[in-house]
Order: sequence, then structure tokens, then C-alpha cells
Amino acid sequence: MTERDSDIEFDFFDEPETQETTQRRRAPRDGGGPRGPRGPRGPRRQIRTPAEATRLLRLVGLVAFAIFLVVILVFVVKSCRGSSKHNAYASYMDTVRSIASGSAGVGRQLNDALTTPGIKETDLETKLNGLAQQESQYADKAQQINPPGPLRVEHQHLVEALQLRASGISRLADAFRQTAKSKNSTEAGALLSEQMQLLAASDVNWGFYFRNPALRELQHQNITGVSVPDSKVLTNTDLASTRSMIPVWQRVHGAATPTSNPTGVHGVGLVSTKVLPGGEQLSSTSETTITASPNLAFEVAVKDTGEAQEVKVPVTLTIVKKPTSIVKRGTISLIDVGATQTITFRITEQPPFSTPTKIKVMVGPVPSEKTLTNNSATYVVIFTLGA
Repeated sequence: MTERDSDIEFDFFDEPETQETTQRRRAPRDGGGPRGPRGPRGPRRQIRTPAEATRLLRLVGLVAFAIFLVVILVFVVKSCRGSSKHNAYASYMDTVRSIASGSAGVGRQLNDALTTPGIKETDLETKLNGLAQQESQYADKAQQINPPGPLRVEHQHLVEALQLRASGISRLADAFRQTAKSKNSTEAGALLSEQMQLLAASDVNWGFYFRNPALRELQHQNITGVSVPDSKVLTNTDLASTRSMIPVWQRVHGAATPTSNPTGVHGVGLVSTKVLPGGEQLSSTSETTITASPNLAFEVAVKDTGEAQEVKVPVTLTIVKKPTSIVKRGTISLIDVGATQTITFRITEQPPFSTPTKIKVMVGPVPSEKTLTNNSATYVVIFTLGA
């Protein structure tokens, strides 16, 4: 045998052995034996069994459900936070509203005391000191309130407004005591006016430093359905002027020796009657058509036509109706000489519709008034239903 034949024979027996070894090496796919190097492979489609597909779908469903739960949880948390925030602001404003109403009630009592004919100075001073104490108590209550964080500055201004009211009324009582024996009504009126201006300032501060900023903060916080209370202690701003306080001092100063017949010319006159809303003025010479609405009201303007300040001026408005007329009564607390004040009557009853109806308005009379020709008027109107 030649050398070439030996080579051929070797190659012939070696090739199958190599293939068989390779097949044995590739056969065990799940075994732990070593694997040889792999060459590049082309794209291969993976075929999953129905069981594997089912498990995959379940996994996708669980993931989707988990995401849904997370979204719902976030929504609930945000909703709870929003509800909690809304409740916090609403509760705070309700507490403030109680104080605001009480403080305004003190203002009405103050106005009544200053305009009561025949009140003695000592009685007025006692009354004023009691009202000042009430305002001080409201300020103390407000100081104990814990406001929502963003309203802490505004709340402090609210407390300061209440403290200013207490101080103003207390100083007004002192001013009456200091001028009890004065002979100069102008100086006395000016001193009283200075204290009344503190009350006017408290009303301005309440609106400018508390109410308006609080409304803006509620809007910034996207909180709706929560109102911010207003409060005014000075129901008649004319009382803050020296012109008004001079006759107030004169009336109180002379109350120790009251007279049944006031001196000077006294009188009031009806200026106009307007329909609200809209402001249309009624005429005593022509018929007026009025569209009734839930906000229907009449504004009556009254002027002091005499030579003295008038207080407690009665005003009556009557809508003639069968079997019972609608009657509204009110009082204008104070009118200075030559000045005009208004009073508004809200009509909550149903007026007669589609038929000529008379409205009668009467103002005064005031004590010692002699001329009554300008104290009343009668208007003919027709009420119609709104669209």
C-alpha cells in the first residue's frame, strides 16, 4: 500500500467519526454539558403552545388590572385631598361668618343708640362701653381660630379689623365723656367723628385686606361653593363725618332737658321710587310696566328738607291687592340736613298680574313737621311675568 493510499483510507474512516461526534454533541438540548461555538443564525419564529399563550394573556391582564388599580387609587387620593381641602376652607369660613354676623349686629346696635331721640349721655356711654366689650370678645374668638395655611395673613387682618372696631367704640364712649360739659359743638363733633372714622376704616380693612384676598385665594385653590363673609359695623357712613356728629352730640348733650317740641324747621320729602333690578323710576303721572322676578324690590329715596338732622324716619310702601295688600315698613336711621338717604324693600310675595295696580309710598312725618305735601306718592303699575 502506498503512502497516498494510507491518506485516503484515513480520510474515509475519519469523516464519519467527526460527523457522529458532532451529532452527539448537539443532540442534548436540555443537558448541562458544554456547548461548542455557534455560528450566525437567521431569524427563527418562536412557536408557543396554547398553555404558554394563556399564561401570557393572564400576565398581560394582571398588569393592566394593576395599572387600573393604581390610576383609581391616585384618583381617589386626589379626590379625598380635594374634599378635605374644601371642607377645611368651608369650615373656616363658617366660623368666620358667625363672628362677622355678630360684629355687624354690634354695628346695628351702635347706630340705633346714636340715633335714639332722648337718650341720656350717661346711658349712651354705658351702652357704648358694652358694645366695645362685645367687639373685643369677637376679636378674641377670631384670634383662637386656626385658619388654612394660605389664609394666615388674611386672617390676621380680620383680627385687626375686629380689634379696631372695639377700640373705635371704646374711644367714642370716652369722647362723649370728655365733651359732656363742652360748650363747643363743632369741636365735640370733630372729636366724635375721629373715633367714628376708626369704625369706617375697620369696614374698609375687612373688605380690602381680608375678604378680597380670601376670594382670590379660593379661586387660586380651585375651591368653589365657599363664600367669604362680609361685615360692616358702620351701617350709615354719614355718621363718620363731623357734619353728622355735631347734631348727634347736640341731641345727646341736650337730652338731660328734653323738649316735646323741637325747635327749627323739620321735614322730610319723598324724592323717588325705583324698581330693582334695573333702576327704572316710577311715575305718578303715567303707568309703568314691571317685570316681576325673584329679585323684585323697590328703592325709596328720602331727603331731609328741614333745618335739622332727622333720625328714625319711617317709610312705608304698599302694593294694593285684594283681599290683603302687600305692606312693607322700614326706618332710615339718620338723614343730615339737605342730604338724601335710600331704603330698599324686597318683595317676596306675589303681586297681582296683568291688571293696573296702585303702589303707595309714604315717608315720615318727623316730629314738628308741618309740610306734608311732599311726603307721599301713588304710582300705577302693571306687573307681568318674566320670560
